[in-house]
This record gives sequence, structure tokens and C-alpha cells, in this order.
Amino acid sequence: SAQRQAQLIEELLDVARIVSGKLRLEISSVDLRDVTRAALNVVQPAADAKGVQVTFDADEMVGVIDADKARFQQIAWNLVSNAIKFTPNGGSVIVRLRRTQVNVELVVADTGQGIPDGFLKSVFEPFRQVDESTTRANGGLGLGLSIVKHLVEAHGGTISVYSAGADQG
Repeated sequence: SAQRQAQLIEELLDVARIVSGKLRLEISSVDLRDVTRAALNVVQPAADAKGVQVTFDADEMVGVIDADKARFQQIAWNLVSNAIKFTPNGGSVIVRLRRTQVNVELVVADTGQGIPDGFLKSVFEPFRQVDESTTRANGGLGLGLSIVKHLVEAHGGTISVYSAGADQG
């Protein structure tokens, strides 16, 4: 409970930094494979508790890029923990790290509950959740994906989401 509360406070502080324009990146040379592995190590206990298999496939061509190591780890952690949270027991999450001609691409795919078509456009908006009822099964404030979007864009990147619909991951 204390860990979850600390995470919620940190998310609120991140939103305050983003809104006030005080979010700063500490850019250095970063091996994204190592950073992504570190993020996966953090979420692995949650995956194990649900019997969710997490697979990591990293292209050796990714190499080192200029990025904020802690913020990239936060991006990976948020995306993968979200996938685990919304994947049923026994499901799977696949994390792919690839170099394209001009970018590095992090893809997180899961066998989770999927996202209704009508919600896809608002999935990165702060405080938005598919299930906004007070009795929803999954907690959180609906800030994680909004923060991820801002962090990706602060690095000069773009983010998108795709789901074939309910129960389609």
C-alpha cells in the first residue's frame, strides 16, 4: 500500500512538472536494451504473481542513443506494468526493442483485455480510464500513459496505440 501511494505521488509530481514546463531530461549515452531489461526486472514480480509470461526481444542494432536513462526506464516500466495489469492470469506480454531507419521503436504487445475502439483516441489523456467506476478491478489515477506520452515527446519521439477491440490485447 505504501509503495502504491508513493507511486501515485510521484505520478502527480510528474504531471505538475509537465504542466509547469519544469520537466527536465538528463541526456546521456544510454544502452536502451540494458535500461529496458532493468525496467522489466522491476515489473517481473507483478507478472509472476499473475502467471503472466513477459518476453523481451531486443534487436542488437539498437545500440546506444542519447536519452534520459531514468525517464526511458520510466517509459518502459509504465508501458509494461500497464500491459501486465490488464492481462489476465496466464496471459503474455511481449516487449520488442527495434531500430528503424531513423528511430528506435519500443513495442509492448499483450493478450490483455484490449481497448474499445471509442477509447483509443483518449488513452493518453490524463485521468482517463476505460472503467471509470469506483468499483473497477484495477487501481490508478489514469496518469501513467499520459506521462509516457509526454516523456516520449520530450525525447523527440511519437507514441501510438492499437487494439483490435475487447479481449484482443
